[in-house]
Amino acid sequence: MDTHLPVLLAETLEGLNPRLDGLYVDATFGRGGHAAAILERLGPSARLLALDRDPDAARCAAERFSSDPRVTFMPVAFSRLAEVIAKQGWAGRVDGILLDLGVSSPQLNDSERGFSFRQNGPLDMRMNPATGVSAADWLSRISEAALDRVLVELGEERFHRRVAHAIIAARQQGPVTTTAQLAALIAAAVPTREPGQHPATRAFQAIRIAVNDELGELAAVLPQAVMALRAGGRLAVISFHSLEDRMVKRFMREQAHGQELPPGLPVMGAPQGMTLRLIGRLIRPGSAEIAANPRARSALLRIAERLA
Repeated sequence: MDTHLPVLLAETLEGLNPRLDGLYVDATFGRGGHAAAILERLGPSARLLALDRDPDAARCAAERFSSDPRVTFMPVAFSRLAEVIAKQGWAGRVDGILLDLGVSSPQLNDSERGFSFRQNGPLDMRMNPATGVSAADWLSRISEAALDRVLVELGEERFHRRVAHAIIAARQQGPVTTTAQLAALIAAAVPTREPGQHPATRAFQAIRIAVNDELGELAAVLPQAVMALRAGGRLAVISFHSLEDRMVKRFMREQAHGQELPPGLPVMGAPQGMTLRLIGRLIRPGSAEIAANPRARSALLRIAERLA
């Protein structure tokens, strides 16, 4: 089993502050690093519900936790959180929910999954290879204008027009089906390099986010998470991308501030619609964690607590 170091582990546990008899949801199980640490804090009557749409995560959950009666694993995308919570009878009762967004090290390291430009493999990039459209199929259909928009909006790719044009031009000669093909196309189209970064980094990230509708999934799950929590329950979200963090920050602040009303209205009491209280500030990994796990470098953790 591929090793995967859970990022911001101590800070996440401190933020969730697990109760011995609590109900917890790890909505991005991955390889179970955060889940295992949460379980260490829980007593025999507690329960942990784990979600992940990646079939490899399901196999890992069976290997690691099939003998633990406290753990239930569901092979679904976290955008179905409310549905799964309702089936468990947990609506409004959950003590803590964790979202660790993005792609994991084992996914990147498996060339067959097609996430990485560092090794050759089929150009797939799907979190669940059994559903949806692969990156190769997606690139075979998208227009140059739409691809350009994805590269600049989701990848913040400086040379988005050059990269989009190069991919579409290459497509006229034959399908782009491998990660090595795509990485070489991008590298040839990018005139300058960012220090310490492969020229395909931003484009691969953008295509992966688009193929998996990662921002749409995040927008769907955040309000569901709030409704699942009990009063005093905590939501912890780890993101690795500025767009994800911006979405989480905006959502949490809106829920903490409540309904915005025009100035001057004679309204008494607290604003309506306040559902969350922000816990602390944005948390980043320390230098020791980054040295031990370079993947943690871009991790950002935000925590909020459900109000009554």
